[in-house]
Amino acid sequence: MHTNRVQKFGLFLGAAGFSIFVLAWTGVITGAHTLFLWLSFSLMAAGILINTYGLYGGHTRGIKNNHVWFNTLTGRGLLGWVSGIVLTLFYIQLYWFADSLSGLISMFDPLSYLLTGGKASQWFLYGTVYTFLIFFLGIKFIYKYRHNRYQVIRTISVIIFQVLFAYAIPHILEAFNDYQGYFGKDLKQIWPLNYYITESYQLDAMSQNGVSGTFYFFWGLILFLIVTPVFTYFYGKRWYCSWVCGCGGLAETAGDSFRQLSSKTRSSWQIERWVVHSVMVFVLLMTVASLWPYFSGKDYKLSFITITTPMFFYSMIFLLVLSAIGGGLLYWKRRHPLLLVGTIILLLIAGALSFGYFGGVKDIFSVNSRSIKKVYGFLVGSAFAGVIGVGFYPLLGNRVWCRFGCPMAGYMGIIQRFKSKFRITTNGAQCISCGNCSTYCEQGIDVRAYAQKGENIVRASCVGCGVCSAVCPRGVLKLENGPEEGRFDSNPLLITKDGVKLNS
Repeated sequence: MHTNRVQKFGLFLGAAGFSIFVLAWTGVITGAHTLFLWLSFSLMAAGILINTYGLYGGHTRGIKNNHVWFNTLTGRGLLGWVSGIVLTLFYIQLYWFADSLSGLISMFDPLSYLLTGGKASQWFLYGTVYTFLIFFLGIKFIYKYRHNRYQVIRTISVIIFQVLFAYAIPHILEAFNDYQGYFGKDLKQIWPLNYYITESYQLDAMSQNGVSGTFYFFWGLILFLIVTPVFTYFYGKRWYCSWVCGCGGLAETAGDSFRQLSSKTRSSWQIERWVVHSVMVFVLLMTVASLWPYFSGKDYKLSFITITTPMFFYSMIFLLVLSAIGGGLLYWKRRHPLLLVGTIILLLIAGALSFGYFGGVKDIFSVNSRSIKKVYGFLVGSAFAGVIGVGFYPLLGNRVWCRFGCPMAGYMGIIQRFKSKFRITTNGAQCISCGNCSTYCEQGIDVRAYAQKGENIVRASCVGCGVCSAVCPRGVLKLENGPEEGRFDSNPLLITKDGVKLNS
């Protein structure tokens, strides 16, 4: 891949700025925090902007994705694997070994004192870096897609929501108000994505802070119950995933170079459906586990079954009969995967009951509410959303979390699929099957297959980023909000070089 001098100079400045981060990360830099912090940020910002101009300046307008599969960073080459490992290590340290980041966190103390009046924490460090990347790589994204009005406007929206609503306003509120306890103040975070709003310490803090706390509590309810379903009905999930959300903002800006890495296989789509909806069920259970003990006044042990002798024998008969029916259907060549899964689950439940009964365990399938919250926070909130969701950008694409794990995306996806005006319309007669749309779909949708048949794209996973439409050289794809009726139907009209004809 050809790299001009301007690009090289930008890369050099960016690397110099990042090296300061690394020196603070490894404990080499221990003083002059103000100088090194601003020097690092300035060098990285200048490097990004100069490199962007070197990449896209002086070229005709239009998306330039040249050589992405041959680049060692964006094509799962050596640099891609190294980047993935470094990002993963950073997230592991951030979530579970924050003490090892003490040198880097201390470098952010001057900025933290300026904004919040206190020392920096690992979350202040993370939020600052997160916002910096969205802002400056957002500028790069805008310049790259400058010919496309939709891309420019939505990226400006993402930058504003991140800089103001997720970063500046919450920190300023912390500095100028004497809050009793801590609760999240990001006005765009919505349950179930903002799952920790149901934690007892946050509910206590909101109840103790008068009008401010009450506002945030009811604002969260309004966002989930009213704003989200109404906006998703009219505009699809793109209003949040591609215009507001910080996770989506980072994916679109910092992760833009990796969007082609998302898997388009059928097996990936099947895994996606099972995993994202399982996370939705998990977050619902976790929320109940948080709210029940809070309003009942005590933490509790949730026991689904208390074993007695009659209950054990009746349950075993019931489970074994159902298992036998399932096994019989499987034997008679009705090899549906759900039958196999259901039979195995029933046998596992029967085994657990037997183990509990003969082992003298009184309560079986019992879970402590704190355990549910810890497991969800570890597996989903940290490992999935952070370590895999961002750390694996260079390996699995930029929307791993949004596609496979985000409960908010799953919630809006159900509305978008079954009750929404949003769709992507196609004009199959103009499609030349170049495959750009499918290649650059970050959600792993085979857009070309729809375009070739002239079918509308109505998928629960689509975040409405519009890149498929932007990279299409023939204008085949169009994001629309229209009547619900007929949105699953093929386009009745095809526009060809010979005129307009019926799609038969």
